[in-house]
Amino acid sequence: MKSVTIQVFGRVQGVGFRYLTKMVADKLNIKGTVANLNDGSVFIEAEGENDHLNEFINAVKMSPSPSGHVEKTTITEQTLQNFTDFRVTY
Repeated sequence: MKSVTIQVFGRVQGVGFRYLTKMVADKLNIKGTVANLNDGSVFIEAEGENDHLNEFINAVKMSPSPSGHVEKTTITEQTLQNFTDFRVTY
């Protein structure tokens, strides 16, 4: 198991990005949260098996929303938070 935070910059708010990110997370059995930040970026905490987490990160980088556009991501490893599901927060 691995846990990361991801901050996503670009056109990622107002395009369904958080909800489509949740769909990808649920498909890959990723646990965590996704939230909009005041600076226009999206903040994700995600944890799961290494292969699934890497697939999730790649999907986020490509933008799960067809209307979105990811310009940049920053990824930081963190200690496991033991999330029980994946939630969209505000």
